Amino acid sequence: MSATKKQVPFGQKVAFGIGMLANQMFPAVLGIFMVVLVQDLGFPGWMWGILFFLPRIFDSITDPIMGFISDNTKSKWGRRRQYVFLGAIIMGISFIIMWQLYRENGLNYNFTYFLLWSFAFYLGLTIFSVPYVAMGYEMSTDFHERTNIMAVAQWIGQWAWVIAPWFWVIMYDQDWFPSADVATRTLAIWVGIICMLFAMVPAIFIKDESTLNKDYEPLNLKNIGGSLKEIFDGFKEAFKSIPFRRLCLATFLIFNSFNTIASFSFFIIVYYLFSGDAGAAGIWPTLFGSVGALATTFIVIPIVAKMSKMMGKKRAFIICQSISIIGYLLLWFLFVPGKPYMFLIALPFFSFGIGSLFTLMMSMTADVIDLDELNTGKRREGIFGAIYWWMVKFGFAIAGLLTGAFMTVVGFDPSLATQPEGAITGLRLFYSGFPILGTLVSIAVMWNYGVTEEKANEIRALLDARNAKESDQKGTTSLT
Repeated sequence: MSATKKQVPFGQKVAFGIGMLANQMFPAVLGIFMVVLVQDLGFPGWMWGILFFLPRIFDSITDPIMGFISDNTKSKWGRRRQYVFLGAIIMGISFIIMWQLYRENGLNYNFTYFLLWSFAFYLGLTIFSVPYVAMGYEMSTDFHERTNIMAVAQWIGQWAWVIAPWFWVIMYDQDWFPSADVATRTLAIWVGIICMLFAMVPAIFIKDESTLNKDYEPLNLKNIGGSLKEIFDGFKEAFKSIPFRRLCLATFLIFNSFNTIASFSFFIIVYYLFSGDAGAAGIWPTLFGSVGALATTFIVIPIVAKMSKMMGKKRAFIICQSISIIGYLLLWFLFVPGKPYMFLIALPFFSFGIGSLFTLMMSMTADVIDLDELNTGKRREGIFGAIYWWMVKFGFAIAGLLTGAFMTVVGFDPSLATQPEGAITGLRLFYSGFPILGTLVSIAVMWNYGVTEEKANEIRALLDARNAKESDQKGTTSLT
């Protein structure tokens, strides 16, 4: 038996990738703007932690529900497109409103206002992202074509991380804006509108088959209790898959550890390399993020795609994550006061961690979904995508709490030009040590991952044979 191969036109890959640009631009800009809450609007560390944690917990709860809804939608437009379009609108509008913060309204008002609109934003993100990711899983049944789809999408999406750090330059340049909080109010409007349009592209240009005649679970208020039970049962069933558990746990460890220390880059550059003078730091915080993203775009993703074909996805993952450990170690030695250009040497190594993560993991998740279909007879891209991204978002939420906790533990206070003794050293220790620990554990988790190319092709061939048999049986029944 041989597995069917579905090659995807390049234009469809680009359309999916433009959606990924929106999917990554919102969190990229959010990470930049969040610094303003602490640096300029006076939010203490505990508020920072709550604003990271609570909306993302809400997001992680709604994801599996959205996955179930998307998997079971009967529509002439298919299961996904209408939700992607609606989520794009909610996400864009709420992002704009969320950042309309004014100092004169006071700390408590701004905190409550931002928190409530964060819930609206993350609801829109769920409605958009869960069916959007499921679209990508459905685009091809070929082992390597899945990696190509994700590589193109991640290549386009990485431009978010190239562009977003330059907002720091704009926000703190008084020739542009009198203050950073004024800048965020204005820039949020442009980001919200442009990214909303980008997010609509997959809904418009990626076609889907009608599902009006599919035998799906009913979606109505009468059956909401049963639907929630189905969601819970699907969650449990999906997590019974050992390969899928490995993918989720490894992603959680890497993504959580990276995001816990991500915002420390700005503080280390400003307070360690430039003694707390944000003006003197100039574009160096921007270059850190932008050059790292360029390395990911032009070096890491093309290399990862080739490595995956040459040696398999698991081995490519382990090697790429090992390279990232070298990058974290180099950053300990190459953050040198008076020589900020030195850290640029470490960025290509550092970028292999996150740069390879989603290219490989999203491709491997599609392989695991085939295995689930073979075992259960159900095709559940939505619920698997929701659970996978639930782990990502839950990790992001935990990272927000840990960020605030680490800043508190080391005694770092962004309101002070001169930090307490040991505070910056503590940040740097966490900056290199924490992600190295997370990466090492993730490599151990993935060491025995068993869905190889041969295994994936065998699964696909069995599915094709079974689907063909069922199609023949239906045809015979209709004739009789």
